[in-house]
Amino acid sequence: MEYNTTRNHLIMKEYGRNIQKMIEYLLSLEDEEQRQGQAMALIELMGTLNPHLRNVEDFRHKLWDHLFLISNFKLNVESPYPIPTRETLKYKPEKLTYPKKYPKLRHFGKNLEMVIDKALHEENPEKKEGFTQCIGNYMKLAYSNWHKESVHDDAVRSELNTITNGQLEYHAGTGSSHVATASFSGGNSGNEFPRSGNTSSGGGSMKRKSFQQNKFKSNNGKAGGKHSNNKYNNKNRNK
Repeated sequence: MEYNTTRNHLIMKEYGRNIQKMIEYLLSLEDEEQRQGQAMALIELMGTLNPHLRNVEDFRHKLWDHLFLISNFKLNVESPYPIPTRETLKYKPEKLTYPKKYPKLRHFGKNLEMVIDKALHEENPEKKEGFTQCIGNYMKLAYSNWHKESVHDDAVRSELNTITNGQLEYHAGTGSSHVATASFSGGNSGNEFPRSGNTSSGGGSMKRKSFQQNKFKSNNGKAGGKHSNNKYNNKNRNK
């Protein structure tokens, strides 16, 4: 009985122990032509056992690299690709220099600080006001995402004033209120709509009264019909 603990180390588990034994057999061959032919056949077998490698670009190059890796770079055969070495396959890339940014407002993020800085250096008053409104709206969105509740505009205005030292002032709903007021006043000037005092209460009360009257009439009709039928039935019973 042979156990895995007594066997040699399996270099690539994807190919199994039989492929590794075949490569060890190639190392024991002294004839170069025979060793080269066996290596080519072994490459075909490795590709058949791992069909998922065919989806990889230049998969044969990868198979040859795996062949030399399993042989511990001791196999002396000719390869159609550059023969790898231990240093090239186990090369460790250099560490990436990640940007180290420490934003002051971590709950809002670094991008908001960049937008605030751009708004502070903006000379055009209209663009500066647009930047301020966008910043205030984003602050409200961030607050609702974190706290799952709405925030008042005064809180956003005071916090933005604190961050910018009073250089930016947030005004919520300035454009929409003017548009709504203009459209409402224009409608009343043409006398197309009644006054606000009579729109909801007067119309609603008239509809309610007509509905109650119709309901009362229908109930009386049903009651009268039942009553007449009862009289007719009583007369027949007396007869």
